[in-house]
Parts: sequence; structure tokens; C-alpha cells
Amino acid sequence: MTLSRKLAAEALGTAFLLAAVIGSGIMGERLAGGDVALVLLVNSFATGCALVALILAFAPISGAHFNPVVTLVVALEHALSWREAIAYAAVQILAAFAGVAAAHLMFGEPAFSASQRERAGPAQWWSEFVATFGLVSIITGCTRFRPHAIPYAVGAYIAAAYWFTASTSFANPAVTLARAASDTFAGIRPQDAPAFILAQLAGALAAVWLFRWLLARSAHPGK
Repeated sequence: MTLSRKLAAEALGTAFLLAAVIGSGIMGERLAGGDVALVLLVNSFATGCALVALILAFAPISGAHFNPVVTLVVALEHALSWREAIAYAAVQILAAFAGVAAAHLMFGEPAFSASQRERAGPAQWWSEFVATFGLVSIITGCTRFRPHAIPYAVGAYIAAAYWFTASTSFANPAVTLARAASDTFAGIRPQDAPAFILAQLAGALAAVWLFRWLLARSAHPGK
């Protein structure tokens, strides 16, 4: 598969993912009558379902990363060149903003609007570390032992992590940057995004380190 086709797949998948995240948040807010728990339920369900469908559709072409930290992990494991990884990440970020604009326009909103939704503080940052650590762990474990289950495992994990993390589990730098341009339920203030991204990178690297140890072939069984 040529790099251009891989990048096109990453662009389409990431854009549709953001359209699902932002669009379901807007629809939920408009229909839920102020019930925030119901909006979160709608948002998490739509995002999880979209992830399953998008990974199934695009994984055979690009691997369906849709996430710079996933691309980073794949590159660290030497399954993707650094040249390709940089191209993947750039396309993911640009496509994420395109997905935000697409969702906004579907609901008659401005293409972009700086978010006013505060997501700051140690609890939020720790949540993003945990969310991303878990995501990379799920992907790494399934890649090794249950590759055909990855779409369902990732979709289920993200839907669940919306609820068990205080940050609602962004776990994706491209998603974080793009959601800063959405003054909706799913948004994050631009000034809060850098700390989220640092926590996501730390969580991903911690998962890589752990799984290198867990999956290492030892010369001494049991060690």
C-alpha cells in the first residue's frame, strides 16, 4: 500500500472520528434537556461505535491509528518508519480539525470556535495519563494475542473510559488539539490542551515500557 493511500485512510478515519465525537455531543446537548449524564452517555456510545466501524474499515489500509500516540508507539516498535510516522501525525492533526468543522457545519455552528470548557488540574492530567496508558495497553495486548479483536476492544475501552476517567478520556493529541476549536460539550480550553497532551505522551510511553517487560522473552523462565 502506498504512503499516499495510507495517509488518505488516516485522514478520513480521523475526520470521521472527530465528527462523531463533536456531532454526538452537540446532538446530545440539544436533545437531553440539560441532563449532562445523558449527554455523556450518548457521546460515549456514539464515539465507541464509530471507532469500531472506522477501525474495521481503515485498518487494512493504514493500520487505523487515528492518533499520534498510537503512531508513536508503532514507530517505537519499528513497525513504521519515522518518516511515515511524522506524515501520519501531521495528517491526523489536520484531519481532526476538518472533522470538527464538518460536525459544526452539520449543526449550523461556525466552523471553529475556541472552547470555553475548563479541563485543568492534577485529577484531569492523571486521568489522561491513565486513559492513554490503558488505550496503548489494550492495543498492544490485542495486537500480540487477539489482533482481530482490536476494533471491538478499542471501541469498548474508549466508551468505558469516558465514564471512569475525570477527563472523559481524550487519550489522543490530535483529538485534544481539535476539540480546543469546538465550544461545545466535547470541547477543551486551548490553554488546557498542552498539559493533556503531555500526560497522554507520558501514559503511552509508560505502557510501551511495561509491555516490553511483560512480553519479553527471558532466558530464565519465571523471571
